[in-house]
Amino acid sequence: MGNARLQSIHVHPVKAFRSLALQEAVVEPWGLTGDRRWMLIDDGGKVVTQRQQPRLALAAAELLPGGGVRLSAPGRDPLTVPVPRAVGTVVVQIFRDKVEALPADGEAVHAWCSAFLGADVRLVYLDDPATRRPVDPRYALAGETVSFADGFPLLLAGTASLDALNSLIAEGEHADEGPLPMNRFRPNVVVSGTDAWAEDGWSRVSVGEVDFRVAKPCGRCVVTTTDQGTAERGREPLHSLGRHRRVDGKLVFGQNLIPVGRGTIRVGDPVRIVE
Repeated sequence: MGNARLQSIHVHPVKAFRSLALQEAVVEPWGLTGDRRWMLIDDGGKVVTQRQQPRLALAAAELLPGGGVRLSAPGRDPLTVPVPRAVGTVVVQIFRDKVEALPADGEAVHAWCSAFLGADVRLVYLDDPATRRPVDPRYALAGETVSFADGFPLLLAGTASLDALNSLIAEGEHADEGPLPMNRFRPNVVVSGTDAWAEDGWSRVSVGEVDFRVAKPCGRCVVTTTDQGTAERGREPLHSLGRHRRVDGKLVFGQNLIPVGRGTIRVGDPVRIVE
C-alpha cells in the first residue's frame, strides 16, 4: 500500500451531466467543491438522472467562479447560469429525501434543459449544503450532510478493481462490451497502486492531507451500463457484478466516503489506509 496514489479527481457540477476532471479540489464536509450542487427535477419535483435520461451523459457543465455553471450539449448553444438569487426555495425530492433548493433564475435555463431532453425539467441549486440534506443516519455522525450526490459526499474507486472487473467481463457472455472505462462508475476520487478490491477492507483512509471515513460499499444501478460518450446502454458491468460482486443484495463497486476534515487533495497525493 506504500505506492497507493490519487490518480484522478472528478466532479459533476450538474448531477448526471458528464464528469469534469480536476488536478486538485477542495474537500468540504458535504463533498468536493463544485460537485453536484446543481440538478434537474421533473414537473413533479423529483430528481432526473441518467437512470431515466441516459442522454444526460452527453451534456457538460463547466464550473464558473462563485458557483455558477456554463452548460453545453449537442445541438444547443452554450448557456451561462449564475447562482440563483435567494428569493425563495422549492422542495425537491432526491430519492427518499425531500430537500429545499433554489430554482435557477430565468425561464431560459429551464427551456434550454427541457429542449435538450425533450421533457419538462427544471434546474435547481443547493444553496446551503451545510444544513439542507443529512447523510443517511445509519452511516453518519450527527450533523453530517451531503450535496445532491446519490447518498454520500464522495465516491472512491480503485484502478486495480476496475482491471479485475474487466477481466471478469472478458470471461463472460458479454465480453464484447469490455473493457469498460472508469467513467462508467462516476467516482470522485480514483486510487491506483492497491490490490484489486482492497478498498473493501478499509474503514478510514487519508488522501493527501484529508482523512475520510469509509461509510459503505456503493451499490450500482443501470447508470453503469450507460456509455458516457454515446449514451447507449448495454448489459455490463451489472451482469458481471451480479455474478461476482453481490453484497447484501446490492451489486457493489467502489466505496462511499465521508470527510473527517477539510483540506485540498491533489492528483498524485499519497493514499494511506488509517484503519
